[in-house]
Amino acid sequence: MARTAYLNARIEPDLKDGAEKIFSAVGLSTSDAISLFFRQVVLRKGLPFDVCIPNAVTVEALKELEAGGGTVHRGSAQELFDEILAED
Repeated sequence: MARTAYLNARIEPDLKDGAEKIFSAVGLSTSDAISLFFRQVVLRKGLPFDVCIPNAVTVEALKELEAGGGTVHRGSAQELFDEILAED
């Protein structure tokens, strides 16, 4: 059996609960998910996702989404791109 290290972190309870529900849905424990994240950091020699500061347009879109706004596109990605390009 491999040696283990103890990790103690403080996070918001709602964030923890939400993440644990997703981990459970994909068959992972929280410890498994943290180990997976750490393995990806080591493998990639960095974070396994982009970390950036969103621009003003993105911030407004996120606020709109969180408020329950926005639109839903029904169709293919190509149809969506064609629709966006037609607006310009």
